[in-house]
Amino acid sequence: MTGSGSLSGVRVIDASTVLAGPLTAQILGDFGADVVKIEHPKAGDSFRYHGAVVDGHGVWWKTVGRNKRTVGLYLGDPAGAEIFKSIVRVADVLVENFRPGTLEKWGLGPEVLHEINPRLVIARITGFGQSGPYASRAGFGTLAEAMSGFAAATGEPDGPPTLPPMGLADTLTGYAAVSAVMMALYHRDTVSGRGQVIDLSLLEPMMTAVGPGPSVYSLTGQIPPRVGNRSVANAPRNTYRTADGRWVAISTSATPIAERVMCLVGRADVVSEPWFSSASGRVAHADLLDGAVADWIAARSFDDVIAAFEAAEAAVAPVYTAADLCADPHVRSTGMITEVVDEHFGSMLMGNVLFRMSDTPGSIRFTGRELGADTDEVLGELGIDAETISKLRERGILA
Repeated sequence: MTGSGSLSGVRVIDASTVLAGPLTAQILGDFGADVVKIEHPKAGDSFRYHGAVVDGHGVWWKTVGRNKRTVGLYLGDPAGAEIFKSIVRVADVLVENFRPGTLEKWGLGPEVLHEINPRLVIARITGFGQSGPYASRAGFGTLAEAMSGFAAATGEPDGPPTLPPMGLADTLTGYAAVSAVMMALYHRDTVSGRGQVIDLSLLEPMMTAVGPGPSVYSLTGQIPPRVGNRSVANAPRNTYRTADGRWVAISTSATPIAERVMCLVGRADVVSEPWFSSASGRVAHADLLDGAVADWIAARSFDDVIAAFEAAEAAVAPVYTAADLCADPHVRSTGMITEVVDEHFGSMLMGNVLFRMSDTPGSIRFTGRELGADTDEVLGELGIDAETISKLRERGILA
């Protein structure tokens, strides 16, 4: 079931659960890797029923489980561990997110796996990393979003710290893990001939996304306050309600854009002010700038606002719901959202592969499959006979 993408021929084991690890393997699979999803033979990946469930099937699983062959295998039993070693022997990448020490407890630590397959790249994704005082703690994206500074910086000035309503830390960690895996594969194939261990926590990618808060604090002692939808880096920047009750967002990260916006809303006079030419100066006068923009937008319809901003070459975007996103002509015409065949729903809309490649495009070959749907096929490819598979299944080691 490998694809024709740039990773065709690369074999990946996804032994992770919930989101960051499975997303890493999903992206690798989207671009052609043969991904084998290892799950507990009874419980499966809890992400199968995470979020919306339609007719008994988890919708998010259909995406994050796509392009993966599924094997139900209990690693805590020595017989299951031996099966896992057989799969590792022919793999290029292992993605796992067990608590530190779990694989070692099962006799499947990196030293053992590298003895079996020295070329294996092992991506270990945890809440806080493989070492340090917090290594053994349970770690979820919410904790990283809180500890990274994101929650403290998010929300209204007089409101509480605010968490994102989606798996932000896990998603960012998945993207980071893909980058790390590709670097490790490149080094293996061009320099060392050996795989290596990647130690990646949920906290570090989230810290990177939040920005240079620790650097600013170390130099100035300052901690930026919560500013709602405004920005501490530029102004005007906010969400604004139109006369017909819809919302738009604008950003003026570049001074020329800020000039166009203020001229458009009838405040060309502020452009000549000495403070306007710097982002920090505009931030210091955010009330003035924001108020002028808000008043201008509030007096006009959504369509008129979008048309005027586009004519002025100023940056504006509608605030979309999922329904709006699905209907957007640019999103649909470029294939950012695509319709895919599914064994349960017949067909469904789904976010497409993450980026476009001219020579080796990725693809969605199939959506997330049932637990253990490919156990016999995958183990058969390893030379494990049907009788052995049947006996292990009877013992609850396989699904």
